[in-house]
Formats: sequence, structure tokens, C-alpha cells
Amino acid sequence: MTHEFQPRKVNAGTVNQINRNGYQLRLENSPEKNYSLAQIDDYMHLPRHKFPHTSPVKLTLEAKLSYKYTSGTWGFGLWNDPFGIGFGAGGVSRLLPVLPNAAWFFFGSKENFLSLRDDQPAWGFHVKTYRSPLLPSFTSLFALPLIPLFFWRLTGRLIRKLGRLFVKEDGEKLDVEVEVWHKYCLYLKESWASFLVDDTLLFKTSTVPRGRLGIVIWIDNQYFCFDKSGKLDYGYLDVSDQQLMEIRSLLVQKESLDVKEN
Repeated sequence: MTHEFQPRKVNAGTVNQINRNGYQLRLENSPEKNYSLAQIDDYMHLPRHKFPHTSPVKLTLEAKLSYKYTSGTWGFGLWNDPFGIGFGAGGVSRLLPVLPNAAWFFFGSKENFLSLRDDQPAWGFHVKTYRSPLLPSFTSLFALPLIPLFFWRLTGRLIRKLGRLFVKEDGEKLDVEVEVWHKYCLYLKESWASFLVDDTLLFKTSTVPRGRLGIVIWIDNQYFCFDKSGKLDYGYLDVSDQQLMEIRSLLVQKESLDVKEN
């Protein structure tokens, strides 16, 4: 089915639509360490209760990256834009932060560590799902006094452990040559999520996101690290050469479909 996506561009990021189902997301050289983003999505400026998707939904696309190891993060999938203000879209979104609910293909450079668990992939190319309670967004305001505690390693380790009680996650590293074209498919149902590459099932989990979700496809130069030592760090990386994500055959299907499990 035809689906409407909107481009988001910040600083050195550019988005070019090649045809109805094809895009080029590009980061130009950016040595100033400013945040740069190239993104398409279908939810920006919507309140979370109006995000477009609930299960079942199937996202299929073909993708190719210019480099195996890029500076920052890139990926595609569904999420609830949990960070809202100033994090996920360069300050465009005005939503208050909430706990994460997501299912996606994700790459993070080695500066990233995006897992509350020590046995889950936290950087590199992997698939990941997050499942969290649907708390009202205003409850995040009560956590503001706790922010300084995140920057002390002792309390940071404790917060990571406590976070696992609320945020459930499941994932797996992928060994895929992202510099050549591959077909990626994410199929999300109420009780499970499946991730396929070139029509081969690579990962299936019962840890599925809650609530309404939006589709996001992006490449940026951001990193975020909250590792097992309790270290919290974030920032923007130099893009010394042009980084490009090419997308074609982008398809969103909302009807119930069977998944071929090889």
C-alpha cells in the first residue's frame, strides 16, 4: 500500500526521494561535531496516542549503506519516539520522554552502548525490541531531580539494574554485509515479532512493543553510552566522509499476513 513519509533534515543531513518507494539519506562531511540527521518517518508532530501503527504491521524494504562502520547510528523499524524533546529528531519533536517501546534493525558505532542488560547487543548491527509500561508522559517530570544521579557511576549501575524491571528487551547481533543490497523485513504481531533478511528468518521474539508506534528510517552522527560500569556519555561524532543510506522497495502492510520461516 502507498504510505506517506515526511523527510527530517538537521544540519549536514539531506533526504532525496528517488521515486515513490525509494530514498537516499545522506550525511555530508561534518567536522564541527554538530548533530546531523537524515530521516523519514510517518509520526512527527503527532501526539503519541495518534501514532499510525498497531499490530499487525509489516515493514519491508531494501537497503544499502556506503560503509560497514559509520559514525553514529542508523536503522529502520517502529518505535514510540520515547526521548521526545531534542534527542531523536534534533529538537523537532516536543513530546515529553516516556519509556521505550520499539522493534527495529539498528546499527550503533562502537561509541554507543544502548542496552540495560549485559547479555544483549548494545552496538554494532543488530535487531532489538523494547517493551515497557505505557505510563503517562507527564510522569517523566517526576524523574527530573534524578538526572544528576545518572552521571555518577555507582548510582548509574543501580539505575541500570532498576531499569530492567520496567524495560524488557530482546535482540541479536547480525552478520550482514550492509554495503550491498539486502531485503529486510520486520513483521510485528500482538504476541511476537519476526526479523527477516533476504526472506530468511533470523530472529523471532515474544518481547514486543506496547502501544501505538511510528515508522522511522534514519542515519545520524549521534552516540549514547550507558554501559555496565554505570558510565553515561553522549554526543556527536565527526563525519569525515559522506555517509549514505539508500532505500528502495519500501512497503508498509497493515493487513494480517503469513511469514515464511526458513
